[in-house]
Amino acid sequence: MKNNLPTRRERVLGPRMTTFYREPVEIVRGEGVRLWDAAGREYLDAYNNVPHVGHGHPRVVEAIAAQAATLNTHTRYLHEGIVDYAERLTATLGDGLDVLTMVCTGSEANDIALRMAWAATGKTGLIGTDATYHGNTHLVSQFSAGRTPIGGRVDWVRRVPAPDSLRPVGGSVEGQAEAFAAEVARAIDELEAAGHGFAALILDPFFANEGFPDLPPGFLAPTQDVVRAAGGLIIADEVQPGFGRTGGHFWGHERIGLTPDIVTMGKPMGNGYPVAGVVTRAEIVEAFRRDFGYFNTFAGTPVAAAAASAVLDVIADEGLQARAAEVGGHLLAGLRALDHARIADVRGAGLFLGVEFTEPGGLAPAPEFTAEVVERMRERGVLVHRIGRGGNILKIRPPMVFSRADAERLGTVLAGVLEGMD
Repeated sequence: MKNNLPTRRERVLGPRMTTFYREPVEIVRGEGVRLWDAAGREYLDAYNNVPHVGHGHPRVVEAIAAQAATLNTHTRYLHEGIVDYAERLTATLGDGLDVLTMVCTGSEANDIALRMAWAATGKTGLIGTDATYHGNTHLVSQFSAGRTPIGGRVDWVRRVPAPDSLRPVGGSVEGQAEAFAAEVARAIDELEAAGHGFAALILDPFFANEGFPDLPPGFLAPTQDVVRAAGGLIIADEVQPGFGRTGGHFWGHERIGLTPDIVTMGKPMGNGYPVAGVVTRAEIVEAFRRDFGYFNTFAGTPVAAAAASAVLDVIADEGLQARAAEVGGHLLAGLRALDHARIADVRGAGLFLGVEFTEPGGLAPAPEFTAEVVERMRERGVLVHRIGRGGNILKIRPPMVFSRADAERLGTVLAGVLEGMD
């Protein structure tokens, strides 16, 4: 790698600045589902959901450039493009979810959603799962499974066991929905007893970071009943499953049959441009702005709205939701045809799929094996990663322009990698 880039990077960006892969890849160009490194090698990107409609999509690039050349300023001026986008986005949601607050990142979106719940309920108690990630602000970091915050976790946050395909909450797949709801009820009781009250449950309705367990429609109905009975709100974090990724539905909460009070979204919204959002009901926004007086200089600018609007155009005009369903189904069938002693499960929806690896003959996670699969895939020109409580689930989440040919290439490479591993 020229000019000793890793050493220079660590010196000026600091230690522990993470990179993917044992041998970090210096990416210099992207187009569609392909990336090229500094040496000119091409990679199939089967991981990145930030470029939702493909790396460097010309319509998004053109929209950003044209608006940046015309006007870009904060939201204290009127601008029709911002209002047009808010109307288009909220039209994809139901249940009174018709007011958009634009922000810059998914972390900000979840931070604000939680504060909205505080304002709307007057309570402070919050609940998430024990294997999740909702961002990196001080507030949302209280939910992250990866690290314990400095000073320990605050007493007004409770974490409940996450649903799991192979190790279900409560011990059985059939009883898992009720068991999960019972864990939420227990956490609510604890928050009430501690004097915090209960404000909100936050979850990704696809449970992406938990390893996207295979859950049926209606799985969260008992949990929803528990939350509603306690006077709390439900926050659906759609940063990963949203914007048609799961194929059959535009939003993850639609797929599982959940009716949230607040919906958050991020990365895919602007195809790499830093735009994110929170959609909820007018009375919740009113309470939030009354108590917090929120304003964000770089959120909801004309350029952000232009980028996000172009993404909606491309999803619709190129039929990317239907494509996710068709290509994802083809890829899922190919992955399920793989034969290896360590494959415990293959699951997913649309263009969000995974292969769970365990130690032979049992359910103990195999994180080292999975990490080696990721590395060997990279060596063969296909970029994937891993996820889950045990770090043992191969995570396949490509840009939505992934094709059947791309799916077949991924499957062929993975089959070759597994053939050489015990």
